[in-house]
Amino acid sequence: MKKFDIYTVRQFIVTALFSLGAFTAIFLVVDLMENLDDFLDKAAPAGIILTYYIYFMPEIVKLMLPVSVLLSALFTTGRLSSHNELIALKSGGVSLYRFMAPFLLLAVALSAFAIWFNGWVVPATNQKKFAIARSYFHKYLEYTSKSNIFIQDSRDRILTIGIYDDMRSTALRVSIQEFDPADPSLMTARYDAFEMRWNAEARNWTLMAGTERRFTAGGEVQSEFREKTLSAMNFSPDDVRKKQQKPDEMDYNDLGAFIAHQQRAGQNVSRWLVDYYGKIAFPFANLIVVIFGIPFAAVRRRGGLGVEFGIALAICFLYMIFLKVSQAFGYNGDMDPLLLRMVKKLS
Repeated sequence: MKKFDIYTVRQFIVTALFSLGAFTAIFLVVDLMENLDDFLDKAAPAGIILTYYIYFMPEIVKLMLPVSVLLSALFTTGRLSSHNELIALKSGGVSLYRFMAPFLLLAVALSAFAIWFNGWVVPATNQKKFAIARSYFHKYLEYTSKSNIFIQDSRDRILTIGIYDDMRSTALRVSIQEFDPADPSLMTARYDAFEMRWNAEARNWTLMAGTERRFTAGGEVQSEFREKTLSAMNFSPDDVRKKQQKPDEMDYNDLGAFIAHQQRAGQNVSRWLVDYYGKIAFPFANLIVVIFGIPFAAVRRRGGLGVEFGIALAICFLYMIFLKVSQAFGYNGDMDPLLLRMVKKLS
């Protein structure tokens, strides 16, 4: 690596880190101001609030990293251009492609890091952040309510759970309906039980104090039972828990397994596929902004660094608008999730 590579890359890294720190601090202050009334109403201790925002920081870093990289690419290249250093490099036989080479390598490495960071680190900290918000601030309570849960265990089996106790892996007021695979409108059996317990060793569910009804062409046969083990069930307590979780709380593996389970049950998984592909596509924004930003800033313009900063903000604003609009199309099923993933990469 030549001296000018070290010089420019050092400027790029320092500017990116400074921008990331500044954007993160601004984001934290704005969010704190927005939620300050809730914190005061709940009398949340200062230590809990500090812990909440420590766990919130990785999510902010994930969102602000492409913005910081774009701003750094524009500032670094724009500064070299305004000081005529790029002209000197070109006069020495250094092309723009050669100038971009170390930045592209750095962007590729940064995108690879972001895939790991966004896929495993951010979901882990989001789980802890949401747990604090649910316990102390009474936010995202759809996870802790666990009442009136409906699960399609397979294409021919539907469960209804009145109350689910996550600590004991126990469901109350359970109803299970089984249907004819050849005719989904024809019910073949129904189980109603006061309680359903999970056996972790055998990995099956046991119905307690219930009734079993079998429907045949000859009529209905009903019987009562004290205990009945169901070995053909496809879901576990983890599936119930993940069904209540947000995609931001699940890493790549968990979200992929959750989507596969929902597909097996015949559910429409377009919304989850959009989030899954988005987790993979979003890190490549770091590479895209470098490819776009450096040639753009290499052309000298009036206004200096202020113009570069304004352009960076405008590009980021347009990018976020396009991202949200394309996600809405994917959630509604108007756009294929895999196509949406490619659009995010190109955006």
